[in-house]
Amino acid sequence: MTRHQWDFADPYLWPVTVEAAHIDALAHTRNTHYVEWCMEAAWAHTTALGLGAEDYQRLDRAMALTHAEYDYLKATQAGDQLVVGTWITDWAGKMKMTRRLQIVCEQTGTQFFVARLSLCVSRYPRASQKGRPRNLSISTVR
Repeated sequence: MTRHQWDFADPYLWPVTVEAAHIDALAHTRNTHYVEWCMEAAWAHTTALGLGAEDYQRLDRAMALTHAEYDYLKATQAGDQLVVGTWITDWAGKMKMTRRLQIVCEQTGTQFFVARLSLCVSRYPRASQKGRPRNLSISTVR
């Protein structure tokens, strides 16, 4: 992968292979799989940054999705080798975060999908509680 294929520098990379099970009745990848791959990449990225699911539980915090924009640019087929690139592009006031994602072909760099996610920090959702915005600073993580 070369840097010019990405909208931002230094993405976290998550490899994906399109399998036959991902293909829909129109003979291309079902749209929901792109979103699933992005969520897998986002979780892997946040875990690599030192804030996995167990950490969120311990800190009584979670990231709640408040807005999502998806652009499906081209279809993929079974056997395609893809890479999901992801970045945290904004973390305003430690309450709101913007995550960007791209899915490209590993061999050609062709871009298939882009996403922009807006999230906010909230209390970790437990059965007895409702999620409410909460601050999540770097010092909270340590």
